[in-house]
Amino acid sequence: MRKLCLLASILPMFGCSHFNDDSDASSNLIQNKPASSYRVEDKPKNTNYNINDLTDQVIYDKKITNQGSHVSTTAKKNSAMLNVILIRQNPELRYGCEVTSLAMMLNYAGVKTSKMDLYRLIQKDPDPLIKSPKGDILRWGNPADGFVGDMTGRRAGYAVFDKPMIALINQKLPGRAVNLTNQPFDRVLEHVSAGHPVVVWTTGDYRLPDRWESWYHGKQYIKTPLDLHAVVLVGFDSNHVYLNDPLSGRKQVRVDKQQFIASWNALKNRAVSYR
Repeated sequence: MRKLCLLASILPMFGCSHFNDDSDASSNLIQNKPASSYRVEDKPKNTNYNINDLTDQVIYDKKITNQGSHVSTTAKKNSAMLNVILIRQNPELRYGCEVTSLAMMLNYAGVKTSKMDLYRLIQKDPDPLIKSPKGDILRWGNPADGFVGDMTGRRAGYAVFDKPMIALINQKLPGRAVNLTNQPFDRVLEHVSAGHPVVVWTTGDYRLPDRWESWYHGKQYIKTPLDLHAVVLVGFDSNHVYLNDPLSGRKQVRVDKQQFIASWNALKNRAVSYR
């Protein structure tokens, strides 16, 4: 859901950003995102492994906190590709890129669930949207606590961040959630290399965010990009990452790796998965 589709009634629209390019995302993404596309909100070449290399692929998981933080010493392969089912967030969940991406990931893990099931279960932040007479956002919820706004798009909606997603993963896979937020991106790739897709936060066109919004949640000041989006990282090679995008409805979208990492860094290095 790129968060760009969001608040048509508040700003140019928050939330899931709309992106409908059918060409290679690593080279042909549009530079200037239209106002209607915003919601409120190296490696060497592939190597053949033999039996003696298998021990290098063993996963060593270590719990850091009860939130599911994870450090891995897995030897990362040169490339990987996971055949993760593609699920579209529309038309039911206009701002539901996070739970739709999570549905893809959990189905790959063998969990029988759907985006609507996760939509009902995800923690919500109930704080109402308060605007100024000019239409500026003054107060709203905190996506670190739960989904902010209305995910269906009948009212303004924004986003949810990693901790509520981790709690939901643990509901479906008790004790198996892994929070990769603030880990080096190589750790995220190690996780994919080990056979686990990862939900990652980026922007609508997988580039640096260029539109921001801010509001207060109690005494907390929240500043966040409008074009926030969540996708599933399903593969990588030396120069690219591959994404299942719930908004564009494209599977294994190829994106320049360094470009993607820059957008991921700008979105505070958020990533969740399971083990």
